[in-house]
Amino acid sequence: MTTWITVCDTCKTEAWQEGDATTDGERFAALIEAAAAGLQGVAVRRHSCLMGCARACNVAIQADGKLCYTLGAFAPESDAAEAVAGYAALHAESAGGQVPYRQWPQGVKGHFTTRHPPLPEA
Repeated sequence: MTTWITVCDTCKTEAWQEGDATTDGERFAALIEAAAAGLQGVAVRRHSCLMGCARACNVAIQADGKLCYTLGAFAPESDAAEAVAGYAALHAESAGGQVPYRQWPQGVKGHFTTRHPPLPEA
């Protein structure tokens, strides 16, 4: 089973300047793609707008039959991307998507926005 990191590629932080060639979300997505490369059970996809504009940069961590999470308020930096990818790897290893707090990478603490139960099978 694959844990997906869905990255909003249209996010713009307060530091984003009109006329920038790329959005903060695009930069964050590229960093997450690099950080997740080679992680077993983890894949990355981009999506335009996760509707969390006030907390850019936003990601969703999801897998069939597991708890799903939305995280935001990241800076588009490699440390944050590595923390997101690391958390997704732990999510992939977990039975139901719940990762004990003591195992969370420091860089995701304080960034959780929502938790969703898995969708019913029927």
